Amino acid sequence: MRLVALFVFTLSLFASTLHLSISASPSRINPLLATDSASGEITSWVFNGLFKYDKKGTIVPDLAKSYKFEDPTHLVIDLKENVKWHDGAKFSADDVIFTYNLIKSPQIFTPYADEFRYVKSVKKIGPYKLLVTYKKPYYKALQTWMVGIVPKHLLEHEANIMTSSFNQHPIGTGPYKLAGFSPSSDIVLEANEDYFEHPPHIKKIIYHFLPDPSTQFLMLKSHKLDVGGLSPLQYERQIDKNFRSYYNIFELPSHGYTYLGFNLTKKKFQNSRVREAIDLAIDRKELIDILFFSHARVCTGPFMPGTFAYNPRIRPPKPDLKKAKKLLKDAGYDKKHPLEFEIATNSNNSIRMYAAQIIQYQLAKIGVKVKIKAMEWQAFLNTVVMPRQFDTVLLGWGLGLTPDAYSIWHSDGRKKGGFNFVGYSNPKVDRLIKEAETTIDQKKLAKIYQKIFALIVHDRPYIFLYIPSSITAVNRSIQNVEPSIVGIMHNEIDWIKP
Repeated sequence: MRLVALFVFTLSLFASTLHLSISASPSRINPLLATDSASGEITSWVFNGLFKYDKKGTIVPDLAKSYKFEDPTHLVIDLKENVKWHDGAKFSADDVIFTYNLIKSPQIFTPYADEFRYVKSVKKIGPYKLLVTYKKPYYKALQTWMVGIVPKHLLEHEANIMTSSFNQHPIGTGPYKLAGFSPSSDIVLEANEDYFEHPPHIKKIIYHFLPDPSTQFLMLKSHKLDVGGLSPLQYERQIDKNFRSYYNIFELPSHGYTYLGFNLTKKKFQNSRVREAIDLAIDRKELIDILFFSHARVCTGPFMPGTFAYNPRIRPPKPDLKKAKKLLKDAGYDKKHPLEFEIATNSNNSIRMYAAQIIQYQLAKIGVKVKIKAMEWQAFLNTVVMPRQFDTVLLGWGLGLTPDAYSIWHSDGRKKGGFNFVGYSNPKVDRLIKEAETTIDQKKLAKIYQKIFALIVHDRPYIFLYIPSSITAVNRSIQNVEPSIVGIMHNEIDWIKP
């Protein structure tokens, strides 16, 4: 009994709260519908996929226990048997099949359906065993099943998944349960004491709703946040010895880039000379020097540096205002009839706001008149981006360890709910994307993806701008923090905050 009491007492020492911040309200805390970063971040605590990346970027089982390929098109997955949903119901193969059928059904609009386009069937061959049959060999066969699994017993009779209350009151299998959430307010997560790996040592996570980055920084400086991002300006000029003594600071390459995306359904942007002129007038180095104090790199294209898909032969264009002016003139624009357009972006991202202003200034040098529209994130997403009501958008995009060009760059992605909201279409790119999907040989796959990279850069549906560094401050008292290629928070359930 004494040993039990000592063990309980020791665990109680770890029962603490992790204070984080979030700049926008989640729209739907449902892994099948989470398309914005705020929703995705909260969803990642609440749900699990069958597989995940470990700290080295290697694919490992999550809800799965083990797997094997019987041949290139048949995958057998054994599931863990000790997993419970947050309401106490047991997780089983039925939940996986239900999730797959829901993703493929017309009941929901989800861009993640594209990930399953080569899955022919999913069959239960035991309560905790599945056979997945693919239509053809697929290079992302395991990554497909990283999508979060949802509970059959709670959603099978739901009339409308898109508007279900489940999306604000989710039940998952993840390490934390959602304890409280309402728009534009703090979000509280509580540890799942039945979590199949082990209960998180930190028993509560509070996301403080801080849409203003300066407020988030003040919270960090006053030690009211345990983890928070730093801008390069803050890192270089605005932190002192007291700050550095309280926080460890980690700088890692960001898994994302910022771009200026053209609405290619607009006649003025269908002219390639217009897009090239804008490209040649934007000085990326100036953007990086002003915004990041060298804590960023120029983005040359759509896939992450260091991955097989990256094309090192592509270089960013050097600014050439003379050529840019000539291209605009050839396209029918001059001082009397200048090119005019609007850049739309989200107001809660100060770096993007400044970037828009710098681009506005740079383009004025070639006679282009730019207006800037800044909106709160959810309003921006719902009334501008997804309905495609814009001239151009200044946005960021995450870069995966295993790139997949299909959802953004294939013309199929132009459909409602798809990520190809700029309307890009190139038959050669479409063909290469399809070819890549069934190419298992890594050398051949790399060659195909590097061709895709070059073609997209040549077509300029986006102006690729920069890849910022990720600078994160973490409370020094927290134990077991292990920065890796997948970021800081990958092993949070092992963190201990005395």
